[in-house]
Amino acid sequence: MQIEIIISFAGYMIVMLAIGFYFYFKTEDLSDYVLGGRGLNPSVTALSAGASDMSGWLLLGLPGMIYSDGLVGSWIAVGLVIGAYLNWHYVAKPLRVYTHHLNDSLTIPDYLANRFEDKGNMIRVVTAVVILFFYTLYTSSGLVGGAKLFQATFDIPYSDALLIGSFIIISYTFLGGYNAVSWTDFIQGILMMLALVVTPLVVLFELGGVDNAMAIIESVDPSRVDIIGSASIISIISLLAWGLGYFGQPHILVRFMSIRDKNEVSTAKKIGITWMIVSVIGSLSVGFFGLAYVVANGIDLADSEKVFITLSQLIFKPWIAGFLLAAILAAIMSTIDSQLLVSSSVLTRDIYHAIIHKSASNIELVWVGRATVIIVSIVAWLISADKDSSVLQLVSYAWAGFGAAFGPLIILSLYSPNITKLGAISGMLVGALTVIVYKQLEGGVFDIFELLPGFILSWITILVISRYSSPNSSSISRTFDEVQEQLKS
Repeated sequence: MQIEIIISFAGYMIVMLAIGFYFYFKTEDLSDYVLGGRGLNPSVTALSAGASDMSGWLLLGLPGMIYSDGLVGSWIAVGLVIGAYLNWHYVAKPLRVYTHHLNDSLTIPDYLANRFEDKGNMIRVVTAVVILFFYTLYTSSGLVGGAKLFQATFDIPYSDALLIGSFIIISYTFLGGYNAVSWTDFIQGILMMLALVVTPLVVLFELGGVDNAMAIIESVDPSRVDIIGSASIISIISLLAWGLGYFGQPHILVRFMSIRDKNEVSTAKKIGITWMIVSVIGSLSVGFFGLAYVVANGIDLADSEKVFITLSQLIFKPWIAGFLLAAILAAIMSTIDSQLLVSSSVLTRDIYHAIIHKSASNIELVWVGRATVIIVSIVAWLISADKDSSVLQLVSYAWAGFGAAFGPLIILSLYSPNITKLGAISGMLVGALTVIVYKQLEGGVFDIFELLPGFILSWITILVISRYSSPNSSSISRTFDEVQEQLKS
C-alpha cells in the first residue's frame, strides 16, 4: 500500500472526526442532536440530503449494475431523478411547515403522532418499529460497502475491514449528532460529485475517446449500448419505480424538516437536483466506460461493484487515487450516519421519551440517543458479517420498505384533511408487509420491484380505511387549515 493513499485516507478520517468533536460541544438538547435546531442553510440541506440519499450505492452499487447490465440499467437513474424532484417540489415545504407547527415535531413518528392526535402512541410505536427494521438492513448495506472499500484498498480481511469502517462512522455520529452528520454530508457530497466527474473523463482519455470506448463495449455485447436491450416491460417499470421511494425515506425527509426557513426550500431544491443529475450521470459513466477500460486492459474484475475502486487504483497517481477512494468512504459514511441518527432519534424521542420516561432531562435524552446509536450499529454490524452481501440488494430491500410504508402516508397526510389514524396505521402495515412478502416470491408479476405494489396497496388502504373509519376531530381539521394558510403566506 502506497503511503500517499494511506495519508489521504487518514487525513479525511481525521477531518470527519474533528467535525464530530466540534459539534459535540455545540449540542445542548435533543433538538440539536436529532434535528440541528432547524438551522441548516439551503446548500447544506440540499447536499446533505443528496449525499445521505445516494450513499455507497452511487459509487459502488449503480456503477456495478451498469457494468453488468449495460445502458438498460440507466432507467433507474431516470426514475430516481424524477422522484427526487417531485419530493422536493411537493413534500419539502409542507413537511417543514407542518412539523414545526405541530409542537415542533422532531421525528417522522413524532409528526405522525401529532398529526393524528395519537394519545395512545399506537401510530408512534408502529412507525418506530418499521423504521428500525428497515434501517437496520439499510445501515448494514453501508457497512458492507465500507468493508469492501477497506478490503480492496488495504488488502485486509473482510472482517477487519468491516470493523475499521464501522468504528469511524459510528464515532462522529455518536459525538456530534445531526449537525455533525449534516456538515460532514455537505463535504462528502462535494467530494462525491468531483470524483464522479473526474473519473469517467480520465477513463475516456485513456481509451482514446467515446467512439473507441463504445466500440470495445459493443465487441463484448452489442445489447450493452442499447437502453432497451433485452429488458422486459416489467424490468423497465421496476427500475423507474425506484423514484417512488423518495417520498418515504426518513433520512431524506428530516432534511426538509431541518431547513431554517420554508422560503429557502426552492433554493435548496435547485442545488440538490443539480447535484443529483451531475452525480448520477457520472456514476452511470463510471460503470459503462469502466467496462471498456477493464476489457481493453485485460483486467479480471470478479466483483462488478468494485469497478470504481479498481479504476481509481489503476489510472490515477497515488495522491489522487487516495482522494477518489476517500470519496467512496464519504458516500458510505454520508448515508450510514443519517440512518443511525434517525434510528437513534426514533428510539430516544418516540420510545424512551414519549413512553418510558416522559420527564427525562435534555442531557439524559442526548446520552440515550448516543447509546442507541451504538445499539443499532451492533445489530447492523452482525448482519454485515457476510462478506458475500450485495450493497444493491440490501439497499433495494430497505428503499422499497420505506417507500411503500411511508411514501403514500406522508403525501396524503400533507394534502388530505380526511386521512384518519386507523387509515394511516393500516396503510403503513400493508405497505411494509407487501414488500416483505413480495421479496420472497418469484416469477411473472412477482418479478416487479416490490416497492411499486407496496406503494399502490398502501395508498389504496389509507384511502379506503379512512373513508370508513371514524372521522377526525375538529382540532385536526383546524390544524390542517392553519398549515395551509401558513403555506400560502
